[in-house]
This record gives sequence, structure tokens and C-alpha cells, in this order.
Amino acid sequence: MQTRLTALARLTFGNLASRVYLGLVAAVAVFVAVDTAFVHHDDASLAGVWLFFVAAPTVFALMALGSLFGQEVVVSAPFLYTVLVVAVLFQACALGWFVRLLGGLGQPSHPGRTSPDS
Repeated sequence: MQTRLTALARLTFGNLASRVYLGLVAAVAVFVAVDTAFVHHDDASLAGVWLFFVAAPTVFALMALGSLFGQEVVVSAPFLYTVLVVAVLFQACALGWFVRLLGGLGQPSHPGRTSPDS
């Protein structure tokens, strides 16, 4: 079980693409927090929408699944924050898997064997 969790953590945090994505999400989260806490707006600010844009499309799919539990669940803050975190981590893991998949394309399937052409 621990090796699976380690492999999952490596896919999520162990490559440059995932780290850049997570850094982008963190920068947007800081922007949203600063905008919400320190900037006065005459009407509502739409800065929080950017968090959903960087977590799209997974966040919208999870919100659609959450709507099966009722509208009051979907609009609650704990549900939205949980869905946002899960979506970001899922997408970072998917990026890691994709990078791993692309990195393995140029490698031979059996490095110890020689090809019949040589």
C-alpha cells in the first residue's frame, strides 16, 4: 500500500510539469486571497473564478457529481473547497502520468536485449 502511495505522490509532485501546474494554482490562490482580503470592490469580485478556471474541467465534473446529493451540498463552502483541492491534485497526477508516458516513448521495452537489426 505504501509503494502505491509513494508512486502516486511521485506522479503528483515529482515532475516539472506537475510542479509548474501546482505553482500556478498556488499563485492564483494567493491572488484570490489578496483580492478578497485587501481590495475593496463596489460590487462582487470575480477573482475566485480564476481558481475554477485553473482546476477545469475536473472541478466541474466533480461539482456535477456533487449535485446528485442536492443543491445545498454543492453551494456549501466545505464542498467547494474539497472539490477544488481534489480536482487540482487529480490534474497534477494526470500531468505526471502524461509526462511519464511521453518520457517512456523513446526508451526500449527491454533495455538488456539487443535488437535483431544490430
